[in-house]
Amino acid sequence: MPTVFKILLVDDEQDILDFLSYNLKKDGFEVHVANNGRDAIEIAKTVVPHLVILDVMMPEMDGIETCRELREIPSLKDTMIAFLTARNEDYSQIAGFDVGADDYITKPIKPRVLTSRIKALLRRLNPEETHIDKMEVGGIKIDIERFLVIKNGEEISLPKKEFKLLALLATKPGKVFTREVILHQIWGDEVIVGDRTIDVHIRKLREKLGDNFIKTIKGIGYKFEF
Repeated sequence: MPTVFKILLVDDEQDILDFLSYNLKKDGFEVHVANNGRDAIEIAKTVVPHLVILDVMMPEMDGIETCRELREIPSLKDTMIAFLTARNEDYSQIAGFDVGADDYITKPIKPRVLTSRIKALLRRLNPEETHIDKMEVGGIKIDIERFLVIKNGEEISLPKKEFKLLALLATKPGKVFTREVILHQIWGDEVIVGDRTIDVHIRKLREKLGDNFIKTIKGIGYKFEF
């Protein structure tokens, strides 16, 4: 039988919990809810969810502190954590990743888009699926074996390094790849390259694909979104 993924939603606004719960249950997820960080920690210990979706701004214990405490619980070491919040300041994103968040999703977001982001996050729990020959994300088709990229039916020509960078980011949508990881994965032991090299390749990808797919997380790295 396929795995029924367990999701814990944490938000102090009941209407948001009701709306998200309804849509996620409709998509086959097992959903648990909490109105604050302290309750979320106790529920998480019992349920051991595959994914926790946290609001940042909550009374008593905010999302950042809740995430920090969740990451200290051994039974939750494999649990994914994503922030869902209207706040989009760089400092709050960096704070979230510093305490162990896996993704940062900004409100408002359409239910179908949120479901796609959640499924992309949950795919990271299946390491046996990491070898992928072909994928389609955000309307972009990527054929790893043929070094082929197609967007809206048109083939896009990419040099080898740009293609490898795109493939790396797109393999795990929503995951933030640090500059160190990108340098190691794409350039390996080649001549030493700096951050500027990555920035140039990202800029060229954005020129060819559009600005909406690759997001900069200042001070950390990049992630692929759709």
